[in-house]
Amino acid sequence: MIVTLIVACEVGFWAVLAAGLSLRYLARMPRAGVAVLLLEPLLELVLLVATAVDLKNGATADWKHGLAAVYIGYSVGLGHSTITWVDQRFAHRFAGGPPPVKPPKYGAERTVHEWKTAGRWILAAVVALGLLQVAAWYVGGSGDTSSLRAWQTKMLLVIGINLAIAVSYTIWPKQQKST
Repeated sequence: MIVTLIVACEVGFWAVLAAGLSLRYLARMPRAGVAVLLLEPLLELVLLVATAVDLKNGATADWKHGLAAVYIGYSVGLGHSTITWVDQRFAHRFAGGPPPVKPPKYGAERTVHEWKTAGRWILAAVVALGLLQVAAWYVGGSGDTSSLRAWQTKMLLVIGINLAIAVSYTIWPKQQKST
């Protein structure tokens, strides 16, 4: 059931995003579009509640519950930037908006961009880590939490990789090639 709900929430995310942006730009109803876009967090709330109820009803904590935590973490850490990214492209393609903003390619600006990106991914991973820990505490010592711990290890890896990328741009900033 949880996997189905995760898929439904992901499909719902994109459907709500498309509906909100269509209302905003194609139907020229910006307030209605924003109202629809504000429904996005409800999807994560539904998933969080369903996951907690599933665990409360005696389900064994497994990879599905971990995936739900990771999905929610992604939505918290990267949901806004994902919506902004899609919004810029939708506005440009369908509403005559300016071309999407491209990330800087070189120098300190690129380093700052990489740190901001790393910060979003780290926030996503920390939220997932927290939800996974709460789930492990909720299951308690009597249940098997190894799958939740495995997801926590993966989230620590996400943090490490993003820190390594950001640090590498700090130490060796990408420079424009001389012609």
